[in-house]
Amino acid sequence: MSFEKINLIKPIQKALAEEGYTIPTPIQKQAIPIILERKDLLGCAQTGTGKTAAFAVPILQILYNEKIEGDKKRIIHALIVTPTRELAIQIGESFSAYGKHTGLKNVVVFGGVPQKAQTDKLKAGVDILIATPGRLLDLMNQNHISLQHIKLFVLDEADRMLDMGFINDVKKIISKLPSKRQSLFFSATMPSEIIKLANTILHNPVKVEVTPESPTVEAIQQRIYYVAKSDKKALLIHLLKDPAIVSALVFTRTKHGADNVAKVLNKANIKAEAIHGDKAQNARQRALTNFKTKQTRVLVATDIAARGIDIDELSHVINFEIPNIPETYIHRIGRTGRAGLGGVALSLCDSEERAYLKEINKLISKPIPVIENHPYVLTEWVWENPKQLVNKEDSAKTKTKKIFGSAFSKPKRSRREGERKVWTNRGRG
Repeated sequence: MSFEKINLIKPIQKALAEEGYTIPTPIQKQAIPIILERKDLLGCAQTGTGKTAAFAVPILQILYNEKIEGDKKRIIHALIVTPTRELAIQIGESFSAYGKHTGLKNVVVFGGVPQKAQTDKLKAGVDILIATPGRLLDLMNQNHISLQHIKLFVLDEADRMLDMGFINDVKKIISKLPSKRQSLFFSATMPSEIIKLANTILHNPVKVEVTPESPTVEAIQQRIYYVAKSDKKALLIHLLKDPAIVSALVFTRTKHGADNVAKVLNKANIKAEAIHGDKAQNARQRALTNFKTKQTRVLVATDIAARGIDIDELSHVINFEIPNIPETYIHRIGRTGRAGLGGVALSLCDSEERAYLKEINKLISKPIPVIENHPYVLTEWVWENPKQLVNKEDSAKTKTKKIFGSAFSKPKRSRREGERKVWTNRGRG
């Protein structure tokens, strides 16, 4: 099915053709007709499935068709609330691209920058507002924004709103919306709190649930490197010497860790920048633009900062640190498997992260292949059973029992029943 068969107006069809879009993704195919019928929608879809166009295109068409001739004053009729500044900017870019021939105007507001440039645009008039929760509430409290004329409301990345502690802000925003409106609710996952929130926003919604046509774990080549924590940076530099890694999104758990890894890579003459919540907005946007335009080869990011980053044909994702939530691993590696494209996901795993890896393997229903042929391969392994291996070298200064706790059983005295054995990894690299 092409976009032409979804009954889109010519100005939007023209814009989509100019952007190179001809065939809608599964969520676009399902969601666009439902939204055009003015029904509430509950959408469950991972990032990278074309979700933004699924709501941006019909919103543009609805507002274009309802635009009153001779009405010179622009009033906010559509509101999109999203958790991060980067995602808000990208949604704004999408509305601008798809709506370039409609005459509709969108404005993006977010925190971390002076508000004057944003309030000046609001005073000039706007049809569609894209906002992060904090800055939206600030501008509402200052009477720069009124939501009384909202016809269409979108809550995007609802599960990330929950993770970032924005749910109370979202509830305050919803309380100011007109009761008569069309609401669209999107989330990659549906925990109980998110379902409760959806029930307070939506009225008789149509549910659309879409998973990628080829599961992430099948579309992406995944590899694990077992390495001592102290050798991780050296191994990362070694891996990035491979010219096949055209661009890499490297994940760390903390903001400090992101800065530290970027600093080490730059010292090794590998162009890298860090992106996280403590960076000024202009610095974040500059780093993202440099990465998209391939001026920067490596972007080091935390999970929250990376949410919503949309990069075409990203070749590699590297987990410098294994996430402690298995679903986060899926979201991370999905950055390199967008729109059905393949990619490579490499993960550096030290002994303390083995439990996280075990949960990830359980989630994806198969073990991730281990690469043993690298210069920082562990030289000594402690085996409890064939499925558990850890680095004894990391535990030299601490008793094994203290480090590994209940994950390992107490060694048995009888050799018949099997004692724990320490094997030197000679010839295994």
